[in-house]
Amino acid sequence: MSLEIAQTARSFARSQKLSSEIAQFIPGGVDSPFRAFTEVGGHTIFFQGGSGSRLVDVDGNEYIDYLGAWGPAVLGHCHPQIVAAAQHAVAAGAVFGAPHVFELEAARALKQLLPSMEKVRFVNSGTEAVMSAVRLARGATGRDLIVMFQGGYHGHSDSVLASQNHSSSAGVPQASAANTLLVPYNDLPALRAAFDRQSGKIAAILIEPVCGSMGVVAPDDGYLQSVAELCRTNGTLLIFDEVLTGLRVARGGAQRRYNIRPDLTCLGKALAGGMPIGAYGGRAELMDRLLPVGDVYQAGTFSGNPATMAAVIETIKLLDDSALYEVLERRTAQLFDGLSSAAKKCGQTIQLQRVGSMFAVIFAPQPVRNYDDHLQIDSKKFSRFFHFILQHGVYFPPSSVDAACVSAAHTETDIDETIDVCARAFKTL
Repeated sequence: MSLEIAQTARSFARSQKLSSEIAQFIPGGVDSPFRAFTEVGGHTIFFQGGSGSRLVDVDGNEYIDYLGAWGPAVLGHCHPQIVAAAQHAVAAGAVFGAPHVFELEAARALKQLLPSMEKVRFVNSGTEAVMSAVRLARGATGRDLIVMFQGGYHGHSDSVLASQNHSSSAGVPQASAANTLLVPYNDLPALRAAFDRQSGKIAAILIEPVCGSMGVVAPDDGYLQSVAELCRTNGTLLIFDEVLTGLRVARGGAQRRYNIRPDLTCLGKALAGGMPIGAYGGRAELMDRLLPVGDVYQAGTFSGNPATMAAVIETIKLLDDSALYEVLERRTAQLFDGLSSAAKKCGQTIQLQRVGSMFAVIFAPQPVRNYDDHLQIDSKKFSRFFHFILQHGVYFPPSSVDAACVSAAHTETDIDETIDVCARAFKTL
């Protein structure tokens, strides 16, 4: 895609028509509300293909993609080795509902990647992984309360959509809300106060080590270490939700980047290069509380299916390359250097926040480090920015707060084109 083509007005006629039609059959026209353009306005874009760093929509428009399918496209779209592995597995049988060798190979590879996951259960989504890990924590400790952090996102199970102060969804029982405590991220005194109020009652802390749903918010220096120490002191389990960060911010995830060993880890998205996947795991004696050897129930017919497990094995093999993560860091740094320079030239105040290849372009007067800061984000300005770059061939998440991602497939040329488009967008704002 040349810049000359990107500057030509694009037609989205077919996407607009399909967006209208699908809403007659699927609520809101989407199978996940994140996909809707509710915040930015307008109709959704329907895609028909993707390869490497690029997506193509049904109107034939091409985009440099930074949505990354909400995170999993660390290696880009349709990596040929992952596609071939999944196709080979499907040809031999898509699902057995019984053990197979790919499960063993995938579990062994995952333990080597993340030593804290001494044993693992594969499931089908990040939501399912978190839901199961929370149940396991409650079953193992005999306690009901969990602590979460304002602005974090952990899927759509009842426990993680509720808190004692509010629920973010109708239909969540008050009993679920009563068992979930919400505290500010990066606020250690508030967390200590929660433990003081509920001494001996907290089963687990559930935390995104890098918050990806209120901007890309990194932990303050020493914060995660202090959280882990509080857990140890109080007999509370530490659950890292690494659905976003697990294979993206470092090989071995945020726990390797920040040198923390959580009791339980939840994974998803990136683990199988785009195939539907979730996983949770931790210390062997803790995981052995699961049926059939323990007393905590979790099951799933499609859990660990051959096609997905084959993709897991191939993905982990491909990511076993330190040079790949150096490329991810270098490309994202190149992007940020260019965006920073462009914003300064036109007097645009933005916050550029990233950890590894997760990043956010935030229209706010100061850096975001917690939920209250995130409320200062100018979503209307982001909406204008989003639609400008969309029209010029760059696709970001349709949200002012959710993480964007660079993939190993992005080239220096991709980054330069993106900087050029964003620079012109800044001028229009």
